[in-house]
This record gives sequence, structure tokens and C-alpha cells, in this order.
Amino acid sequence: MIRPLILGLVLSLSAVNLSAAQVSVAVAANFSAPLQKIAQLFEQETGHKLIVSVGSTGGIYAQIKNGAPFQVFLSADHQTPLKLENEGHGVVGSRFTYATGKLALWSAQAGFVDDLGDVLKRNNFQKIAMANPKLAPYGAAAMQTLMKLGLWDTLKPKLVQGDNIAQTYQFVVTENAQLGFVAMSQIVSEGKIIKGSAWRVPAHWHSPLQQEAILLAAGKNNSTATAFLAYLKTDKAKSVIRSFGYDI
Repeated sequence: MIRPLILGLVLSLSAVNLSAAQVSVAVAANFSAPLQKIAQLFEQETGHKLIVSVGSTGGIYAQIKNGAPFQVFLSADHQTPLKLENEGHGVVGSRFTYATGKLALWSAQAGFVDDLGDVLKRNNFQKIAMANPKLAPYGAAAMQTLMKLGLWDTLKPKLVQGDNIAQTYQFVVTENAQLGFVAMSQIVSEGKIIKGSAWRVPAHWHSPLQQEAILLAAGKNNSTATAFLAYLKTDKAKSVIRSFGYDI
């Protein structure tokens, strides 16, 4: 009687291990914090685990082109997933917008950035940070904003560029730059600015930060990758996304 029970237990444990799977997700730096929370919920509910790689949208694109085995990509724009789809690196029909981002001018110092962004015109700072516009959509949006204000040429000598929006945030939070253009998601929790002072840049001043997800060719036959993309569309995931200041 003991032997069958032991065998049954071994088979049961094996079934649990086999049911748990992993999916490799590449994510644009602005969305890394929301993804951490969503990954925890996904793992709790399914037993599956996300292996997350964070970087700039342009940097991740280059890695995928060079054979990086990512299975899902959460981009900071919609052009890059479309490009990957057209080039055969993404699964046709799998793209969808998971969030719409917001650009903010932010300083770690309270009261430094005013509600209208006039601090840019006063020009009373030494350094201003932004992400590389060639690699990061939020960097491109920052450049468009400065051009809209007619301040690009004036402020260009004071610019320090991060490879991605996460590095840009570090420049500002450590006050190596007095202020900088960051993702609203990096400075907001439950709709409130966590620290310092900020101005939300009007959305029509720059290209839409329409962030798309795509199933990559390496994840085409991975049911866990498909399940995770479906989970991004659930009310629980959307609630997390909104709590970081994104629109759905």
C-alpha cells in the first residue's frame, strides 16, 4: 500500500513542476516597475515565471535583430513592434496597445519645477536630463517638446542623455541633473507625485507614447507567452498600469 502512495506523490509533484513554465520578456525601461507588480500577480495566479530584461526600445530591437531569444516584447512605442512584425521577428496579429505613456519634466527638489514648465524658459539650472532620442521614444518626445518651445538650441549644451529612461531618471534622482524628462510612471504612485516637483507635458506637444506589446517569433509556440499577453489585458493588470499614471 505504501509503494503506490509514494509513486502517486512523485507523479503529482512532477505534474506541478511540469505545469510551471517560464517566459522571457523584454520591456522598455519606463514600464519596468509596473511589470514587476504584474509579474508577481501572474506568477501567483498561474505558477508561471517571467524572466525580465530591461532596456531602451531601440536597444532591445537591436538585440532581437541579433538573435536574442526574447519571447515577448513590451515596447515604449508602436513603430518598433510593427517593424519587427514586418521583418519576420514578430508574430503577425499579436500586437496590441497595453498602455499610453505620459512625459513629465521632473526634479527631485520640491518646488523646482512649476506647473507650467516655465522653469525651462528661466534656464536657471546647470544640467537637464533626457533619454537618447535615437533609442528611446520618451527621449524623442522630450526633444519634440523642447523644439515645440523653441528651446532645443538654447538648452542643448546643458543636456545629459541616458541610454534609456531608467538611466535618465537616475541622473535626476541623484541630482547629477537638476531636472529632466522622465516617464510619469517613474514618479507617480496611486496618482500622486512620490517626490520632488513635476510638470506633465501636454500630450499633443509630442508623438503619442502608444506602447505596444508583441509576441516574438521565439515565443510563437510558447503557451505561457501567449497566456502572459492575455493577462496584460485583464482588469487586474490594467489596474496596476493605471496606478502608475498610464492611460489604457
